[in-house]
This record gives sequence, structure tokens and C-alpha cells, in this order.
Amino acid sequence: MSGADPLALLTARRTLTFWAMAFVLANIAASVIVLTTYGTIDDDVLTPIWVVGISGLSMWATYLYVVSAISNKYGSGNVFTDYRISFAWRDLWGVPIGIASQFLLVTAVTFPLTKLFPDQFSVEEVEKRARELSDAATGGWVLVLFLVVVVGAPVVEEIVYRGLLQQGLDRSMNPSVALVITAAIFAAIHLQPIEFPGLFAFALVLGWTYRKTQRLGLPIITHMAFNASGLFAVMVL
Repeated sequence: MSGADPLALLTARRTLTFWAMAFVLANIAASVIVLTTYGTIDDDVLTPIWVVGISGLSMWATYLYVVSAISNKYGSGNVFTDYRISFAWRDLWGVPIGIASQFLLVTAVTFPLTKLFPDQFSVEEVEKRARELSDAATGGWVLVLFLVVVVGAPVVEEIVYRGLLQQGLDRSMNPSVALVITAAIFAAIHLQPIEFPGLFAFALVLGWTYRKTQRLGLPIITHMAFNASGLFAVMVL
């Protein structure tokens, strides 16, 4: 096993299998936790932020358990090394990249759709889920929402999608194809068809930042800035 590629034994097939297993287990864990503590999973009901928080924690714990197990079996046992989790000052370029992706890229991608399908892709519909989360957060729960959306989700999702999935697919196919497949899966797992075009475009940016640096620092910072600017937009603007 090469020191430069500690997860060299993790083929594309294994990568997709482990990712699918982690995705299913994480969603089962989140559903069980929500049903046990809150009693319902109803998209028509405004979900309290504490439910969003414990749901996120259960999903992240599952994902991190799986990536840690993969690291122990197929890598060095050090998740920071195996998934290339490191940061440098130049990763702060992710802040303007993330903000530009939120306000310029996503707008450019969705604007034609708002003209072609005005009912389905109205600004209100595209922002609906974010505004519902914002409306549910009051007082100290705003901090919880920030930690979930701006800190937890970007870190775990980048480890799973760029650190595990894109890195694993790179070994068996053209890196550009691996980038596109990873971006499509990333956008699809959010289970919001109306958000898919914008998320797919943004995921291409995340994949590109990972490909250029071969580290997760820049994608994580970019993802954080993207989520933070989107949250700021629905809460303040």
C-alpha cells in the first residue's frame, strides 16, 4: 500500500457500496431518533431546531463510524491522513468562492428554470426549505442552527463525498467523470428536486477545489461559506 495513497485498496465498487451502506444506515438512524424523540416525520409540520440537531448528529455519527471503519480496514487507520483532512491559510479562498457560488452560480443556474417553469422554480420555492429552518430558529436555537448548517454538515459531507466517494471513484475512472458522478450523487441525496440544479453546480465547484488541492481544507471552507451566506440571506436579507 503506497504511503501517498493510503486508501489504494478502496476500489470504486467498494467505495460506492460503502457509501450506499452509510447513506442507508445514517437515514435509518436519523429516522429512528426523530420518531423516538419527536414522534413524527411530517414535511408539512415546521420541524423544531432541536429535532434537526439530533437528526443531524445521528446521521453524522453513522457516517463518521463508517469512514473510520473503512480507514481501519483499508487505510492507515488515521482518518485525517486517509481522507486528506488538512488546512492551510490559502484555503480561506474558499470564503469568496463559497459566497460567489451561493449568490452568483446558483442564481445563474436557476434563473433560466424560473423563466421556463415559473411555478416550480420560483424564488420562494427554491428558498422554501431554508426559510422553514430559519423560521423555526429563535433565540439560542439560532446558534444550534448555525452549528448544524455551517459547521457540522459541511465537515461531514466533505469527508464523505469528496474524501471518500470522489477519492475512491478517481481510482477506477477518469477523474472528471468521478467528479461529475460525485456531484450528481451529492445533489440527489438532499432529496429536494427543486434544489438539484443549484446543488449539482455547487458540488462541481467543491469537486474541483478538492481535485486542485488534493485536500479537504478548501472544499470544507467553501462549503461552510456557501451555507453561511445562504443562511444569512434567508435570515437577514
